[in-house]
Amino acid sequence: MSHIKKILLAIMVVGGLFSGIQARAEGKVGIINTEKVMRDSDPAKKAMKKLEKEFEKRGQDLEKLRLQAQKMQEDLEKNGVTLAEAQRKAKERELADMSRDFQRKQRELNEDFNARRNEELQGVVDRTNKVIRSIAEKEGFDLILQEAAYVNPRVDITEKVIKALADAPTGK
Repeated sequence: MSHIKKILLAIMVVGGLFSGIQARAEGKVGIINTEKVMRDSDPAKKAMKKLEKEFEKRGQDLEKLRLQAQKMQEDLEKNGVTLAEAQRKAKERELADMSRDFQRKQRELNEDFNARRNEELQGVVDRTNKVIRSIAEKEGFDLILQEAAYVNPRVDITEKVIKALADAPTGK
């Protein structure tokens, strides 16, 4: 085969590759803003309300403890000089114990809340993924991505997913 024929063959092969890539790039693509879905969809809002209700009592108890410690601190600052040394030290110890108890309970509340939030949001993620798959199949998407540095509004299907989640059965 002559040198020119080899070059022409190579050009045809490369051209074929590029046309194949171009054909694939013209498929239907959608992008989803996951953060927005997790913030604005009905299932996510319901999950957060459920969590708020579930942890409301513990939060109120923690706030009462914080106010009690704050009142004790203010009282100690205001009247500490008039107390006997032993009384003042006892109050300071009690305040330190209360502060440690508050911090421990606050940490436990945060850990429990985060664990439950992750559980609840995992359910939302699972439902969202089902809805995304359903949209992809019904509307002939070749590719749906979650998150991107830039999204042309033409391919952003976030609102479509949020609406589909509102319309989808809860599965419970």
